[in-house]
Amino acid sequence: MKNLREQTDAKIAAGRKAKPEFMKGVDEVIEKAKSFEEGANALKVGEKAPNFALPNPKGETVSLATLLSKGPVVVTFYRGSWCPYCNLQLRALQAKLPKINELGANLIAISPEVPDGSLTENEINAMDFIVLSDQDAKVASQYGVAWEVPEFLIEHMRIDRKLDLQKINNGNANILPIPGTFILGQDGIVKWNYVNVDYRTRSEPDEIISVLKSL
Repeated sequence: MKNLREQTDAKIAAGRKAKPEFMKGVDEVIEKAKSFEEGANALKVGEKAPNFALPNPKGETVSLATLLSKGPVVVTFYRGSWCPYCNLQLRALQAKLPKINELGANLIAISPEVPDGSLTENEINAMDFIVLSDQDAKVASQYGVAWEVPEFLIEHMRIDRKLDLQKINNGNANILPIPGTFILGQDGIVKWNYVNVDYRTRSEPDEIISVLKSL
């Protein structure tokens, strides 16, 4: 089975073949974001992670503090269920979840989507990790991964993908999280992170497992 990087690389290659001009535009947007050091203010290793309490797809509030009382927590921010790279990541994490849980950790996946829109009911039932809604991107901002999406990408979502982010995110039309993952020790301190403004690349689940083994 291909690892996540191989899957995302294949997705990128397919995109370059099918829509070369669009992918060239994405490359330019990402390079500009990197030049402005987007994501540079993300929580660093050794920093205390802010607590949060967010709704899950059933409308129940889940707090970070409660989960930390049980053990380490892996917090990953994703753009939404409409993002193919996010879906690859979530499926890869689901496949590795038994090992993550075996190491005493909980996994939280956070997106700006409204609680009843993050995943379909069948998908929710199939996921064993915690999916939470950060509609105003407040928590993403606290973790330093909130990103004002460039108009080039907003236009692509609106015109080519027929996505109404304002509706999907309950009023938040242009702020999405930089896909980032943080491993928090039971003390709430960041032990490891992966933050990359290039939304086409993600942390490898095996890296997460390796870090959890060292805690």
